[in-house]
Amino acid sequence: MGRNLQSSDRLRPVDLARGHGLSTQAIRNYEEAGILPAAGRTPHGYRTYTSLHAGALRAFLALVPGHGHQTATSIMRAVNQGAVDGAFRLIDESHAQLLDDRQTLQAVEGALRDLEPTTAPEPGVGSEPAAVSGPGGTFIGPLADKLGIRPATLRKWERAGLMRPHRDPRTGYRVYDEADVRDARLAHQLRRGGYLLEQIAPLIAQVRAAGGLEPLEAALRDWHGRLSARGRAMLTGAAELEAYLRERG
Repeated sequence: MGRNLQSSDRLRPVDLARGHGLSTQAIRNYEEAGILPAAGRTPHGYRTYTSLHAGALRAFLALVPGHGHQTATSIMRAVNQGAVDGAFRLIDESHAQLLDDRQTLQAVEGALRDLEPTTAPEPGVGSEPAAVSGPGGTFIGPLADKLGIRPATLRKWERAGLMRPHRDPRTGYRVYDEADVRDARLAHQLRRGGYLLEQIAPLIAQVRAAGGLEPLEAALRDWHGRLSARGRAMLTGAAELEAYLRERG
């Protein structure tokens, strides 16, 4: 490894930085984080880099769009420490997450296609809340358990306008009817897809009004596009990482 480092032309930090629109401080930070191999030093103590460092930088920058900054950093650190299998495991986990996100998107689309218009009138201001009745009524604990989230999350979603449960007149507990359960399930799936609460609220409002998939078609197309972009970015990152591994020998 040392022989490869010394045999390549020397590069200054500024040379490495300019080629990628970075600052020299960023290059130093990447080295300290283990993203780049340790730099050589001149007799006066100045850092010197080589084509191997340039390859590491290209690999890292290519990995970030598909895997995220933190995972890309961990991948490069593992490679530079000689733990290549650990790097491959991290890459596998990212691919598994992408597959899970694709399945989540499919579940959202399936859930929306199964939506039926909610025709029951909403209670007016000051009206008496309905008691728990019918097969669709459930309380906050069972609904949270069903979704695999905390009751506090459902309360937060309620404050954000994602659902509007009524209160049991006898106990004062929140009661979620079938439409509320549908909205909670949809919110949960959209959150897994990376959407913010302020983005989800108007979408659910449209679904309540329209009772179907049409209002969310643009969001779903965008979601598809982002997943495809991530998948392609992972391919690009893999190619650059393979080139770096070959150069490392």
